[in-house]
Parts: sequence; C-alpha cells; structure tokens
Amino acid sequence: MSAARDRLRWLVPLALVGTWLVAGAVTGPYAGRLAEVATNDPAAFLPRSAESTKVAELQATMAEQQGLPVIVVWQASSGKITPGQLTAAGRALDGVRDVPGVTGNPSPVLPSRDGEALQGVVTVRADLGDATGEVVGEIRAAAAGVPGTTVQIAGPAATQADLIDAFAGIDSILLAVALTVVLLILLLVYRSAVLPFLVILTAVLALGLASAVVYLLAERDVIRVDGQVQGILFILVIGAATDYALLLAARFREELATRHSRLLAIRRALRSSTGAIVASAATVALGLLALLLSDLRNTRALGPAGAIGIGCAMLAVLTFLPAALVLLGRTAYWPARPKPAGSDGAAAGGGHRLWRRVARAVDRSPRRIWAGTLLGLAVAAGFLPTLTTGAVPLSELFVDKTPSVTAQQVLIEHFPAGQGNPAVIVANADTATRVIATARDTPGVTDVRPISTAAGMVRLNATLTDPADSLAAQETVVRLREAVHDVPDADALVGGYTAEQYDTLVTTVRDRNRIVPVVLTVILLILIGLLRALVAPVLLVATVALNYLATLGVAGLVFRYLFDFTAVNPAVTLYGFVFLVALGVDYNIFLMTRVREETLRAGTRQGMLAGLTATGGVITSAGVVLAATFAALAVIPLSFLWQIALLVGFGVLLDTLVVRSLLVPALVREIGPAVWWPSRLAREPR
Repeated sequence: MSAARDRLRWLVPLALVGTWLVAGAVTGPYAGRLAEVATNDPAAFLPRSAESTKVAELQATMAEQQGLPVIVVWQASSGKITPGQLTAAGRALDGVRDVPGVTGNPSPVLPSRDGEALQGVVTVRADLGDATGEVVGEIRAAAAGVPGTTVQIAGPAATQADLIDAFAGIDSILLAVALTVVLLILLLVYRSAVLPFLVILTAVLALGLASAVVYLLAERDVIRVDGQVQGILFILVIGAATDYALLLAARFREELATRHSRLLAIRRALRSSTGAIVASAATVALGLLALLLSDLRNTRALGPAGAIGIGCAMLAVLTFLPAALVLLGRTAYWPARPKPAGSDGAAAGGGHRLWRRVARAVDRSPRRIWAGTLLGLAVAAGFLPTLTTGAVPLSELFVDKTPSVTAQQVLIEHFPAGQGNPAVIVANADTATRVIATARDTPGVTDVRPISTAAGMVRLNATLTDPADSLAAQETVVRLREAVHDVPDADALVGGYTAEQYDTLVTTVRDRNRIVPVVLTVILLILIGLLRALVAPVLLVATVALNYLATLGVAGLVFRYLFDFTAVNPAVTLYGFVFLVALGVDYNIFLMTRVREETLRAGTRQGMLAGLTATGGVITSAGVVLAATFAALAVIPLSFLWQIALLVGFGVLLDTLVVRSLLVPALVREIGPAVWWPSRLAREPR
C-alpha cells in the first residue's frame, strides 16, 4: 500500500510536467502568431469619446472613405526644379492612382517657393493595416521616375509604414534578446547548469499559454492588440515568471538543505511561497486591469492582455515548476549544493554572508540608513520638473532616423509647415460659408477649403501654419475648435491628424490622473489583507511611490540632457507607474511575508534581520533579471518603448538595491513591533 502511494505521488508531478509540455507544444507557436491579429494603425486606438474620433465616424456616415495622406516630395539633386521635372512629376503622380489602396485623385504637383522641391499629395485607405508599408513603397517606386531629383514620402501613412516596420519581427527578436539576457544573468548569478534553463522553460511555457489566450481574444475582437501591447506582454510574462520562479526555487533549496524528502521539501516550499506569489500576481494583475479605466483603446487592451500574462506566469510557476523541481531534486542546482539559510555557504543569489552583513548594518544604524536613503531619494525626486510631458514631435518618435522623419524634415525645409496634412472640419452643409470664414480668421490657419458634401454635412480642410506634429499646431486646433463651435447651428467638429494627437495627449493625462489612485488603493488593500496590518502596508506603498518619483526625476535628467528629448509622452509615465509600483510591491511582498513569518518565531527585530538575510539574494537577482528583461524593449526602435525600458529598468534596480534592501528594513527596525499594528504582533515588547 505504501509503495503504491509513493508511486502515485510521483505520478502527479510526472503528469503535470507532461501536461505542460504538451500544452507548450500546442500554444507555443501562438507567440509568433500574435502579429496576425495585431494592428499598428493608430486610428484603431483613438480615444472613444474624443472629438477627433467623432469626426472620423461622421466622415464614415458621409460615405467618405477614410484616408491617410501620403505626401510625395521631389527634391532637386542640384540647383532648381526645371519645367521638365515639374511635368515629369505630374505624370508620375497621375500614375500613382493605379496603385492598389490609393483612393481619389492625386493633388496637383506644387513647386516650393525656393524652387528647389516639388510636392504632391495622394490619399490611401486608412484600413490597409500592415499592408500600408507595401502601398507606400509602391507609391515611392511609381514617383521615382523624375530625372535629377530624389523622391521621399512623408505624412501619416509614411509614419504608419515606419511603425509597422519597427514592429516587424518583434516576436522573434524581442523574445530571443529577452531570454538570452535572462539566461546569461541566471547562469552568472546562480552558477547552476540546470536551474536557469528550468526557469527559462517555465517562462516560455507561460508565454505560450498567455499568447494563445490573447490571440483567441484578439481574433474575436474582444481585445485589440498592437505591436506595443505585444512587446510589453512578452516582457511582463518573462519577467514575472522569472521572479516567481526564483522565489520558489530559493525556498525549495532551503528546504532541501534541511530535509531529505523532495516531496516534503516542495510541499513546505509551496506552503511558504504560494501566498507571496499569489499576492504578487494579484497586485500586478489588478494594477494592469485598472488600465481598463482608460479611454485609449490600446491602453485598455494592455490591461487584460497583461493580466492574462501575469496569471499564466503564476500558474506555470505554481504547477509546472514544483513538479519539475520534485523530479530533479538536488540535480536542479547542480553543480552547486543546497545549503540552509543559516549556513556560511553560498546561497542562491550570491551568498547569505553578504546579506547578514547588510542586516547587521541596518540593525546597528537604522536611523542613519533610512534618513540617508530618504534624503537621496528625495533629492532625485526633486528633479521631477525636468521631465516634460506633452506632444512628441515626429522627429523624436523613432530612436533612429526613419524615411518618414527624413522626408518630413525636407518637407518643412521647402514648404509651409502644415501643408499636406490639414485639420479636418465637419459641419452642417448650410453653414459652410460661415464656418469657412470663422476658420480662416483663426490664428494659425492659413487656408480653408471645402472638400466634399454628403448627408447634409460638409467636410473642410484647414491648412495650419505649423507642422502637424508640433505643439503649436495642437494649440491652433484648440483655438479652431473654440471658434467653429461658436458658429450658430453649425454643429462643427474638428478632427484630422493634429486633432487626434492632441486628443490622445489630453486623454492620456486624464487617464493617468484617474488610474494612479485606483492602483495605489488596490495595492494597499492587498497588502493589508496579506500582512494583516495597517502601518506596514501604508509604509510599503509610500516607499514604492517615492521610488517612482525618484525614478522620474532621474529619467527627466537623462531624457533631457543626455538624449535631448524635448518631451515625453504622458503614457510613458502612466505605464512606468503601473509597472514600477505593481512590480515594486512584488519585492515588498517577498520581503515582508518572510519577515512576518520570522517575526512569529523570533520577534520583529530578529524577524526583520532574518527576513532580509534570507530574501536579499533572491530579491536582488530577481530585480536584476527584471530590469534586464525590460531593457530588451530597447531593441524596438521607438522612443516610447525605449523610454519605458530605461524608466522601468532603472526604477526596478533602485527599488531592489536601495529601497527594499536598505530603506524598508531600516524603517521597520526603527518603528519596531508597531509596524504590525493593529495585529497582535504589535503588542510584542520592543
């Protein structure tokens, strides 16, 4: 009977490992198929309630096909444009109308005032999606037959084509870079030939399952996915799965060192780790789900997609990894030998001797340590005003110069800045004359022309003085809206590229102000439930928030003075907040659940020292891995993702190396048992 029971015990982990491997074979390919259901069309993610969105919807009811401008620019290779080149450019532009995806008739070819360039505008369908790049390429090829000139393509369609190109191959490139970085760090830190590959396998299985679920939801239009959501999903799953796996593996290693039975060791390791892992996953998932409060569709999409990824990471770590660890036993840590937490030998994460020295330093001088770290963080947070959020010009959208950016610079050099990408006004047709007159009188508007009339509505194009991607152009749109809104009975609305950028910017700021307090409240409630106290959770949330502000201060200095960014999209600070605060609380949970466990045995002071000693290595190594994982986002040549990579990477390192290792332990040591108020632990004598 006992032998049969033992065989049954081994069958369970074998079945779990087999099930996950089969599931991985089925779901793994979906990580590479997410691009099939992803859209990189910015129009698909406009704010739902914005005026520019309403304009786009009205254009659709006017039976007017939505289009994106393609601005063709011919620049004389030397000297001035000749009459022959002007004629050849006109013929070339007429030939562009035969390119699939082009709608309507091209504009006339116009020479620049300096006589050195030509410009023509073609409109392509807005619903081309990933085929936009191909259509833009065909337009460039068709327009290239003008001798003595170089042809370049600018405008929203060209920008979209470059965005699509930036996300091309994201599934393979980003995944390869992230996994390689994680593997190298784990091999260096843990000095094991087996454990790093086991952790990577756990993360890959979690990513495959998450990708399959997100793919099926996106295929059924439940959520929308773009390259940005896809990239962040990969990083979140790999980073979270690695963090949770390291916590469980470290605890299993401790239990193995004191118990001969692998089954008993994993049972105890799971019992002591599951609460922290589930609470950490719930914190991150609920923080991400708070993004559903956003009015931006791509931000909303990241919420459920990210939460699904975190859930799959937790599931893999709590089912596949324990089963694999049981089957491998001490072999999982080969050639290192598991040693107990209190031994003098090396432990996971670089050795407990280092962390005992840190703990003793905190114990000797808690006030000096927390005062010094608080002062340093406050100084860093003081540079927050250097971080300017606002409209990001097209020239700073990409990390490297792209064809659309180069073409835009040539366009601005030779032509009026707003020409070719006008604001769109939709109004009642019988008020067109008054709306045109009002719009022309608006500062920043150079010309207004009627384009089409249908269903009792008229569409007008308003050419702006400033480049369509500039802050000045957005200010003109605000003035234009105020002016045409006051025209009686016109029901006029202003949309177009500049209006869409402005509406997205305003919505992002509003979303940030709405989501931040929700996330903080959710995290606080989870910590209160987990630690069964009030003081400690408030303290932990405050330190996480301070770490975020300090990170923003440092990022402001780096972005402005090192990389010369004129502005940062507010979405960077929103995403950075969600990731840094939610993931930062992960390390709080890892530390404080262990501290509470040790406090129950030996009191708050010894519990703090023992908890820091036991978790310091795993938290630090997990933080380094997570920071490196987010740094992998920098392979995508978009300033938005590059800034998130720097912001979150630096913030995680600051959190693990300073806040979690020094500030929180010193504050808990200073406050003493009162940190657990109002639980019974607070009644312990100091």
